[in-house]
Amino acid sequence: MRELTSWLAALSAVLALGGQADARAQDAELKLEAGYVTTPEGLRLYYRKVGDSPRVVVQPGRLFAYSDFEWLGGEFTYIAYDMRNRGRSDLVADDALIGFEEDVADLETVRRHFGIERMALLGYSYLGKIVVLYALEHPERVERIVQFGAVGPDFATEYRPEFMFSDDSVDPEARARLRALRSEQNFHLTHPREYCREEWDVAHRPSLVGDPASIGRVRIDVCDMPNEWPILQARHLRLHFQESGMTHQTPRDAVRRLSTPVLTVHGTRDRNAPYGAGRDWSYLLPQGRLLTVEGAGHHVFGEAPGIVMPAVKQFLDGNWPKDAVKITEDPRKK
Repeated sequence: MRELTSWLAALSAVLALGGQADARAQDAELKLEAGYVTTPEGLRLYYRKVGDSPRVVVQPGRLFAYSDFEWLGGEFTYIAYDMRNRGRSDLVADDALIGFEEDVADLETVRRHFGIERMALLGYSYLGKIVVLYALEHPERVERIVQFGAVGPDFATEYRPEFMFSDDSVDPEARARLRALRSEQNFHLTHPREYCREEWDVAHRPSLVGDPASIGRVRIDVCDMPNEWPILQARHLRLHFQESGMTHQTPRDAVRRLSTPVLTVHGTRDRNAPYGAGRDWSYLLPQGRLLTVEGAGHHVFGEAPGIVMPAVKQFLDGNWPKDAVKITEDPRKK
């Protein structure tokens, strides 16, 4: 395992440099900046930056969302970065350095690197929780927050049935083919990039949308990044989610006192983070409001950009979208 990790770390670094070279080739045309922020432990976090406005928007999760939000660079300085052990950031060999607390600390490292006094934050999926945790620690640094398909304050929370959605979005024959590629052919080991693409097409993209016709709107392409290959993701998910995220308890009383305006955008057909989680944040946050997108799945900003993007722009400009409402009833299961 040590030899495999060393090989993958070296390969990850090579491909990251290749990605940076690609970014530099585009910089002259698009006036973008790409590079790395280094953490106190010496880990490099890959980022892309566009725009030169004094109004700054920062988003962890570049690998999932940059292509959808690059337009922000027209009116803001938009900075998106990959979390540690993800995307084009460095692979982390030490298990103890992977967790939710490290994600919060990395966001502060990014802020300091760019000398940002105050910023708006965007958080997708579990990063919707991370940006709130950061605001609890550094409220003076955060102007506004937008959450997209955010996981709830606590993973073990059960929500009322009407605020949950679950079905099997994966074709059974395709699932069987994936299983055979792994168990019979070891294809995920011999051809990790190709297997990654197959798994995304078969299992991940369909699960991210509420309407199967919207699959083409999921503009995520991560399989050129070894950190995202299933062979490494299994370890990351165990360390980051099972051993850190799923055991992390959000201080609900502290959330109730957070004065930062938070717009939570959530689809009603979200399989990955239940719609009840979005209602939970709005219920807890004194300056929180929920924008419900009927029929949308987890990748709500990609599936319904005509609804989501104007709302994001309006909120970042200081105004609540007209359809954003305050939730006044606890969505948790009694």
